[in-house]
Amino acid sequence: MPDRNDLALVLRGGTPIVVVETHDEPGFLEMLRQICSGVTRDNYRPLFRWAVTEGLQRLDLALDAQTTTADPRDALRHIRAVDKPGVYALLDFHPYLNEPMHVRLLKDIALAARRRRQTLLLVSHALKLPPELERLAVRFELSLPGESERARIVQRIAEDWAQETGRGVDIDPQAFDLLVRNLAGLSTADTERLARNAITIDGAIGASDLPQVMQAKYELLNRDGVLSYEYDTARFADVGGLARFRTWLEQRRPAFLGEAGARGLEPPRGVLLVGVQGCGKSLAAKATAGLLGAPLLALDFGAIYDKYHGESERRLRESLRMAELMAPCVLWIDEIEKGLATGSGDSSGTSQRILGTFLTWLAERRSAVMVVATANDISALPPELIRKGRFDELFFVDLPSAQVRRDILDIHLRRRGLEPDHFDTARLAAACEGFSGAELEQAVVSALYAANALQQPLGPGHILAEMRRTRPLSVVMAERISALRAWARDRTVPAD
Repeated sequence: MPDRNDLALVLRGGTPIVVVETHDEPGFLEMLRQICSGVTRDNYRPLFRWAVTEGLQRLDLALDAQTTTADPRDALRHIRAVDKPGVYALLDFHPYLNEPMHVRLLKDIALAARRRRQTLLLVSHALKLPPELERLAVRFELSLPGESERARIVQRIAEDWAQETGRGVDIDPQAFDLLVRNLAGLSTADTERLARNAITIDGAIGASDLPQVMQAKYELLNRDGVLSYEYDTARFADVGGLARFRTWLEQRRPAFLGEAGARGLEPPRGVLLVGVQGCGKSLAAKATAGLLGAPLLALDFGAIYDKYHGESERRLRESLRMAELMAPCVLWIDEIEKGLATGSGDSSGTSQRILGTFLTWLAERRSAVMVVATANDISALPPELIRKGRFDELFFVDLPSAQVRRDILDIHLRRRGLEPDHFDTARLAAACEGFSGAELEQAVVSALYAANALQQPLGPGHILAEMRRTRPLSVVMAERISALRAWARDRTVPAD
């Protein structure tokens, strides 16, 4: 309703060209028809639709299309020749704005539009006007359905489905509320389509529908490919250690999901996980999404950078905006130092502008986007990123203790269908001090290959032999890892 009132004001204002970027063309044309049909007789103007496939056609009356005006030049000449009021919706006209003749015809119509009471609406998914037309035009942006409107849409789709099939839709109230919330950021048409898909699958609205809805929403919104949707999240049962980090997340889960008992609490902003390579930082990001029950989006800074000036910042802004539309979600930035490190080699200043854009977003965003960033080299990060206020907490993921090493071995043996009790994992864990989680997994994998080559069942001896052959990173790069652990001792919160 606000869109309808605002557009009616724009049409009455006399601006000759109105640019409308929308993917919901039928919905916009219907709103336009209602506006034109609802005016008084003295102010009435006929409404025309133009498409290259059919030419001009009256929308307020049931008249056939004028196929002789299918060519854009013929259509514009016809409009210019008609010295009468009218509203003209030109659909998908953007490819023809590179033609000088079309631009001149549009300008001729616009310059005479106030006297003739004519309005041109250029309706497309995306449209850039030539400079000579910019001052004669305004842009009208359609708002997206609010929460109450989305609830009405989902309820109406459920009622329509029940009427079509002759049976009611089984609605879980909590899942209904979550579905309405997760459809935020979509047009009316897309909201209807995703709601219909969710109901049609099983004739119900339940918790099992939400992952499919979020996946479909991501596919609708993703344009630049900078964000990727991680389909496989994890559970903390798949992660060895990190008990303190898990407790921290559990305390903030109600606020993140906006549950009633957490009203008044701000949703968590995010965490920075620093630590030794291979100790489970990336897996912790996936487990965060699993614990919070939210979709996981991975931001690839490498895909953001572009050779054209200003394009990198635009792509980052678009990606962050998409993450906000996907909220509540977890935004995972792996090895953030590689994307935001600044130095003397950045002659164009792109890295500094990217950093500024990201810092501004971190400080100003209000949506439930939980950022989980990981870093191996804390010294490469700019100080303004690490200070309090950017992230809620700075956790350090250290080399696993003996108990955690045992838990990790148990996890990887069970994952491969093996019973840990048959492997004396306490003894194995004691024999691999200084191993990271990734190195423990690789020891199990290599032992399986060795046992298979010997045509023997896997036993603790095979794993122990692989451990003895391995030189862990804590030995190969002992000085750097010792320095990192020393730095983190009084500056970070232990994740375990």
